[in-house]
Amino acid sequence: MQEGYRVGEPGYRRITVALFAAGVATFALLYSTQALLPDLARAFGISAAQSTLSLSVTTVGLGVALLVAGPLSEVLGRTRLIHLSLGVSAVVALGCAAAPGWHVLLGLRLVQGITLAGLPAVATAYLREELHPGTHARAAGLYIGGTALGGMTGRLVAGGVADVLGWRWALAAIAVVGLACAVVVRLLLPASRNFRAAPARADHLVEMTKRALSDRGLLALYAIGACSMGAFVAVYNAMGFRLTSAPFSLGLGAAGLVFLVYPIGSVSSAVAGRLADRFGRRSVVPIGCLITAAGIALTLPASLPVVVLGLAVMTAGFFVVHGVASGWVPGRAHAGGIAAGQAASLYLFAYYLGSSVFGSLSGRAWSAGAWPAVVVLALVLVAVTGLLAVVLRRLPSLDPARR
Repeated sequence: MQEGYRVGEPGYRRITVALFAAGVATFALLYSTQALLPDLARAFGISAAQSTLSLSVTTVGLGVALLVAGPLSEVLGRTRLIHLSLGVSAVVALGCAAAPGWHVLLGLRLVQGITLAGLPAVATAYLREELHPGTHARAAGLYIGGTALGGMTGRLVAGGVADVLGWRWALAAIAVVGLACAVVVRLLLPASRNFRAAPARADHLVEMTKRALSDRGLLALYAIGACSMGAFVAVYNAMGFRLTSAPFSLGLGAAGLVFLVYPIGSVSSAVAGRLADRFGRRSVVPIGCLITAAGIALTLPASLPVVVLGLAVMTAGFFVVHGVASGWVPGRAHAGGIAAGQAASLYLFAYYLGSSVFGSLSGRAWSAGAWPAVVVLALVLVAVTGLLAVVLRRLPSLDPARR
C-alpha cells in the first residue's frame, strides 16, 4: 500500500479539485428543483406539500441506492462508480427538463436520485484511502464545501433561469452544469492506488452491514446526519414559499438569491475540518449545533435582512456538523475494522432519509402553521442532533490518534 498524498503534492490538489467539482455537480442536480417549488406548484396545479415531492423522491432514491452503491464500490472500485454516476445523472437531468407531466417528472427525479448515489457513497472512503491520515478531515471539509457550492448553484441558477425562461430551461441549465463538472472529474481524478477489492459474496455484504450497525458511535453519527439534514432541508424547502408570499412577495429569481449564502457553508466546512484535525471532532460538532440553532431562530422576524442573516448562520452551522460528521464515519469505521464504504453509505442513507421525511413534513408544517411551525420543527431536530453529539463525547474513541 502506497503512502497517501499529502497537502501540497500534485495528487492531493487533483483529488481535492476533482471531488470539489463532483460535489458541485451532484448537489446542483440533486437540489435543482428546490428553488422551483412555487413554480412547479403553479405549473402542475398541485399543493405546496405535493411540490416538495420533486425533492423528496430524489433523496429517497438516493438514500436507498446508497445501500447498494457503498457495498458495490467495495467490489468494483471507487473511481469507476464516481465517473458512471456523474455522467448518467447529467443525462437524466436533461430528461427531467423535457418531462411531459408531473408524474413523469417525479419518476425521472426518482431515477436521478438512484444514479446520483455513486459519488456520495464512495467520496469519503476514497479520501481515506488515497490521502495521508493527517489530511483526512481537511480534505473531507473541502469536499463538503463543494457540495455546499453545488447546492447553491442548483438553487440559484434554477431560480434565475426559471424567472426568465421557465422551469424546463432551468433544469436544462443545471444539466449542463452537471455535464461540465463530469468532464472535469474525468480529466483530474487520479485512479485509486490503495483500494483493495472485497469478495463479491452476499454473506460478506451481510457481515459488513451487521458490523456497520453494531457500533454505538456510528449509530449516533447516522442519526446526527438524519436530524441535521432534516432541519436544514425543512427550512430551505419552506423558505421559497415564505419569500414569495406576503410580506416579502418576491419573484422566484429574487427569492433564489438567498442561496448566495451557501458559500458560507463551503468556508465553514473547510474551517471545521481544520479545527477537527487540531482540537478533535468531539469538540467541533456541538459548536456547529449551537450555531445552526441560532441561525434558525434568527429567521423568525419578518425582516428580509434578518432572515437572510439567519439563513447564513444556519448554513454555516449545518456544514460544520455535516462536514465533520461525514468525515468521522469512515475514520471510526476503519479504526474499528468496519468497511468504510459501507459505513459511509449507511450514514448517507440516514442523511437522505432525514431529508426526505422532514423535507416533506416542512410542507405540511407550512400549510398548518406558516413559518413559526417550520422553525419549531427545525429547532426540535437540531436539539436532537445536539443531544447525540453529547452522547458521542462520552463514547470511547476507536482510534487513539483521533479525538
